[in-house]
Amino acid sequence: MLYQAYEFNRSLLSSASNWASIGAELLNNPALPMGYFGMGPMVASALQVFAHIYEDRGKPVFGIDSVEVEGKEYAVHEDVVFEKPFGSLRHFRREGLPKDAPRLLIVAPMSGHYATLLRGTVERMVENQNVWITDWADAKMVPLSAGRFDLDDYIDYLIEYLEFLGPGMHMLAVCQPAVPAFAAAAIMGKDKNPNRPASLTMMGGPIDTRASPTSVNDVAMERPLSWFRNNVIATVPLNHPGGGRKVYPGFLQLAGFISMNFENHLSSHYEMFKHLTMGDQESADATKKFYDEYLSVCDMTAEFYLQTIEHVFQEHSLPKGEFVHRGTAIDPSAIHDTALLAIEGERDDISGIGQTRAALDLAEKLPVKMKKYHLARDVGHYGIFNGSKWRGRIAPVLEEWIRANSRKK
Repeated sequence: MLYQAYEFNRSLLSSASNWASIGAELLNNPALPMGYFGMGPMVASALQVFAHIYEDRGKPVFGIDSVEVEGKEYAVHEDVVFEKPFGSLRHFRREGLPKDAPRLLIVAPMSGHYATLLRGTVERMVENQNVWITDWADAKMVPLSAGRFDLDDYIDYLIEYLEFLGPGMHMLAVCQPAVPAFAAAAIMGKDKNPNRPASLTMMGGPIDTRASPTSVNDVAMERPLSWFRNNVIATVPLNHPGGGRKVYPGFLQLAGFISMNFENHLSSHYEMFKHLTMGDQESADATKKFYDEYLSVCDMTAEFYLQTIEHVFQEHSLPKGEFVHRGTAIDPSAIHDTALLAIEGERDDISGIGQTRAALDLAEKLPVKMKKYHLARDVGHYGIFNGSKWRGRIAPVLEEWIRANSRKK
């Protein structure tokens, strides 16, 4: 009944949001004087904030039409080049890119948000790289006939994507996919797969959550796996294509993240209210743009979510040498020629300092010169892959590493 209750509540709030939006438009209509006197501006601003929070959202679009490189603007072309039930490959290519430009696969997290959460990552990297990104599906939109999707399948998808793209690819895993991306690199290294990545960069990823545990890690450790199975897994209502599928709903994930920083989110919306009241639409739009993305959520399959809780956050299977894929143990030492870069944010409250860096120690047979660690000072989790610090301070480190470890064809 959890999902049904949410759908009913969302329907009510969506209707209220529509009415609030209409009210705000009326008060902001220059032909009507009531929006200029007394409480008019404040009421209009409050209605806009309410309407924005509770408006019905679908899957966002990337919308990267062009980028500026060295003062010149270049068009960017976006195409879906490979499709599977639970995820597709989306290709971004800018005009004027050199033929020998590095090729980069960005692995987006499957953690309740769409791949568009990495819009800023793609926009920056497409300036100098040929970019592909994993565009994971919303589990409630995948019919039961497509089967299940678990951690093993996630790893298989990454390997299949790399094989489709061919030799010499670089891979960037942001947050959650650091573990399956590392596992895929190890499997391909052991098999001497010619399509194994030339480099793997992991940013704010939970390779070993025993290092500097955060509140996210604490929540996963405080309760047994059975609690998560019985309390946060829901069945998709039949009015969706994936009706009947067991999922971890995106709205629960979002509620958890908001509760972690509730005061900050409350403050952001209050500032948005003040900007609207003062007529500072530009500042208000900046907040709206962030929350349009942040509040757009999708579901994960129950099996993938529960296995991630168990093996990544509770059992620490990868760093303990107990991580298994399709019945075969993952051997981190099999990564012998895929260069590894670990990037962490000094103020990351999702993946603590040391959690991603642990990957460098696990790859025992990888030469030291092919390992690199970068700590981004005064940067939180979101700032690792989005915003001015990402663009100006972190992306250049990544680009330099990619170029230094590109394999000659």
